[in-house]
Amino acid sequence: MSESGLHEEWSRMIALVDMNCFFAQIEQQDYPFWRNRPLGVTNGKLGSTIITASYEARSYGVKTGMRLKEARQLCPDIIQAPSRPNRYAAVSTAIMESLYGITPTVEVYSVDEAFLDLTDCQSLYEGPEHIGRLIKDSISNVSGLTSSVGISGDKTTAKFAAKLNKPDGLTVIEPWNAEARLADEDVTELSGINTGIGRFLAQYGIHKCGDMKKVPMSLIAKRFGNPGRRIWLMAQGKDPEPVITEVKDPKSIGHGKVMPPGTKDKGVLLTYFQHMSEKVGLRLRRNQFQSDTFFIGVKTELGWLSTKAKLQNSTDDGGTIYEICQEFVEKYYQHQQCRQVQVTALSPEHGKQQDLFIDNEAKQKRDSLNQALDDINERYGEFTVAPMRVIGRSEMPNVIAPAWKPTGHRKTI
Repeated sequence: MSESGLHEEWSRMIALVDMNCFFAQIEQQDYPFWRNRPLGVTNGKLGSTIITASYEARSYGVKTGMRLKEARQLCPDIIQAPSRPNRYAAVSTAIMESLYGITPTVEVYSVDEAFLDLTDCQSLYEGPEHIGRLIKDSISNVSGLTSSVGISGDKTTAKFAAKLNKPDGLTVIEPWNAEARLADEDVTELSGINTGIGRFLAQYGIHKCGDMKKVPMSLIAKRFGNPGRRIWLMAQGKDPEPVITEVKDPKSIGHGKVMPPGTKDKGVLLTYFQHMSEKVGLRLRRNQFQSDTFFIGVKTELGWLSTKAKLQNSTDDGGTIYEICQEFVEKYYQHQQCRQVQVTALSPEHGKQQDLFIDNEAKQKRDSLNQALDDINERYGEFTVAPMRVIGRSEMPNVIAPAWKPTGHRKTI
């Protein structure tokens, strides 16, 4: 942790908050007898893949994305903890809300990460280390959890800094030192530069961040467009992207679910489709959207079977969406092995105009029924009242969407 430049204001100051093993931390906090023990969170009791692992499990080589069977070979005493998405979302919401006490400019990047733009509030604090400690204390006060914080002059370097001293770390990389600090790091160590981009860069001798200046920005931009220009600057500690606080209207609203391996039963497939249809309908209604076009798909061993179905009138009703799924299954499904289903409303809009000949009385009855069901389920739990197929769907646990946000249409579980 640097001590230089403690009271000197920066032209730009960005922090990245990263919760350490977030889901596992919550489980160990809620169940004290799991503390200091190897733990792996899976998607429900039947989950076969590690969503996240405690540091005790990681010391044995257990990693996110690893099969539980393999994890048990590495760590026979690992505890399997079924995920509780609503609990994680509630804790995350409290954490994100607390960050507004530091700065009004917060970008919720994911359920366990957030960027803070500290540029305009530096005069309120005593330098980046002081701000970093306040951020960590604020998070601890509302959640009891530890976090790692990186602070620098741009988003990419701040995110890189946050992962250097995990767990419970605080790392400051001054903007004027960022380029030199990144120079010897592999380009793929930077967030947003995946192995595919890394292979492209390697063709031009770019392996380390310091190699990036060997080629003109135009070379990367020609291949990747504006993101390429950003990549060129990122490697030099000059990521220009601002902290983004606006959550834009969605281009789509969808839900998908992985199915048990080898599923061929049409009834099971329809249960999954109805589950996803009801979840899509609920999200549309909750955020005052409707759509008249839906992507319906099932992934088989040979790839995706899918269709885009267009309705005469837009809808936010799960039952209507499910009817499209039923038609799709009857028309296209030939008992192939199923791996995943997907139901997505395309180009949802607020208050789409209805056909003049729509049965308004039937629509009003349906809307009133949906409102009543939504109120009950909001109070007593998801799908307390639901179509018979969907009730008791214990083998289909929810997950938190990657683009989860505490409010709005991104608040997706």
